[in-house]
Amino acid sequence: MKRAKNLVLILALTVLLPLAFPVAVGAADDTVIVLPPPDRSGGMPLMKALNERRSNRDFSEQVLSRQDLSNLLWAAFGVNRQDGRRTAPTARNTQKVEIYAATATGVWRYDGAAHTLTRVLSRDTVKDFGGAPLTLVYAAPEGLRDAMHLGSIYQNVGLYCASAGLANVVKTTGVDVLKNDLKLPDDYKILVVQSVGKAK
Repeated sequence: MKRAKNLVLILALTVLLPLAFPVAVGAADDTVIVLPPPDRSGGMPLMKALNERRSNRDFSEQVLSRQDLSNLLWAAFGVNRQDGRRTAPTARNTQKVEIYAATATGVWRYDGAAHTLTRVLSRDTVKDFGGAPLTLVYAAPEGLRDAMHLGSIYQNVGLYCASAGLANVVKTTGVDVLKNDLKLPDDYKILVVQSVGKAK
C-alpha cells in the first residue's frame, strides 16, 4: 500500500513540476522536443490584447515555461485546422516560412505540423540577440508576399505576448547573427527576428 502511494506521488510530481516551474527549452542531451498541446481556450479578449500590444526591449533573465513556448509558437504559425492550414495566412497556402527559437540551450527549428522543436545549433545565442531568453528567427524567400507572411506571424506573436503578459520586440538588427550557421533552403533568407521574454 505504501509503495503504491509513493508511486502515485512520483507520478504526480512528474506531471506537475514541469508545469509549476519555468524550464529552459531543452536539456543538453535533447535533440527533439515534443511540445505540450497549446492552450487554445485562454487569453484576454482580442480588443484588450490590441490595446495592450506594444514593443518592449527590457527583458528579465527568466526563461519561458514550456507551456508558454508551446502557446506562443502555435499562435505564431501552428496548425489550427484539420486540413493542415495555419494560424497565419500565406499566399496560396504555400507555408514557405521557417521559424527558429534561439535560446541559451541552442537554436531550435519549429515544426508546426508536428508541434515539435528540433535542435539545429548547440550554442548559447542569448547575448547575440541582446539578452532576451528567447528570440524567434524568421526565414522565408525574399519577396513581397513572404514579407507579408512574416508580418502576419510576428503580429500573432505580439498579440499572444500582450495577452500573456510577456514583453516582445520585432527587429531587423540581428538578422545576420545566424546567417552563416543555419542550413536554410536555397532561396530562403533570415528577414526579421522577434525577441520575447518576461518584462523587467
